Amino acid sequence: MRIMYKKIAITTLSLIFTVFTPSLAVGETVMQKVARTGVLTAGTSKDAIPYAYASKNGQLVGYSVDMLNLIKEQLQKELKRKIQLKLIPLTPGERIPKILNRQVDIVCDASSFTWERDRQVDFSVSYGATGTQLLVKKGSDFGSPQSLIGKRIGVLGQTTNELALKRVQPQAQLVYLPDRAQGYTALQQGKIDAFASDSILLEGWLETTKKSDAFEVVPARPYSREGIACMVPENNSKFLHSVNYTLFKFMQEFLAGDNKYVSIFDRWFGSQGVVFLNKDLRDLTIETMRLMIESREEIPKSDL
Repeated sequence: MRIMYKKIAITTLSLIFTVFTPSLAVGETVMQKVARTGVLTAGTSKDAIPYAYASKNGQLVGYSVDMLNLIKEQLQKELKRKIQLKLIPLTPGERIPKILNRQVDIVCDASSFTWERDRQVDFSVSYGATGTQLLVKKGSDFGSPQSLIGKRIGVLGQTTNELALKRVQPQAQLVYLPDRAQGYTALQQGKIDAFASDSILLEGWLETTKKSDAFEVVPARPYSREGIACMVPENNSKFLHSVNYTLFKFMQEFLAGDNKYVSIFDRWFGSQGVVFLNKDLRDLTIETMRLMIESREEIPKSDL
């Protein structure tokens, strides 16, 4: 009898631990999880040149990936331990679900703020800027919203580009594509009349494709202007503070001319970078940084 009760007790305890142990992990903050595991799991893109994309050897690289490496360095200082940055390639539609399911701790790619997204995740400060434009075949007459009526415009679902097109021209025929690569292919094959995406991403494609002379980015003035930011799970103030501190420090020191941070920016956007920003886009990006810096107290040199 005593043996039977002992077996029941052991079984009951096993069930309790099985039920409640996962909830303990779920209840961890990002900082607690990173401190425990030594791993920062980050979602990013594989086709958002130059923010985040897969290089020729399959490595995920880009401006936003460099920001993630800076965030990792900051966490190492704060947590006083070695941190591994684990990068996970995500489509735009996967970003928020993966954050909500805690499959990634942060997403840094080419994400921009919307109020709908902000209901589910928290955003960092903006560390870049872009807008919505169209990639079209040269000679296409898409200079005004009226010219988009009835036209097949390729978009990625759940992006600010989709929202911008719906706002600018509700009578455009939106064609939903799973990723940017298929958007570019559909345009080349004539399956769509234009492909909508972030200005800098379209310029990035033009500068890396062999068929750039056949395409152009229109209109001259983007349909929207948006800040690029990272997304993190809600209710993680300490982690968000570390992310913001890192991004703010990068922008502050870049504007001050620090070689380390200027070289990061120029690697992607300089005259010899992956995408050379035209004056309007460069001015917009730098002005975005300047506004961020002016809206907050500067980080003292002693803390850098």
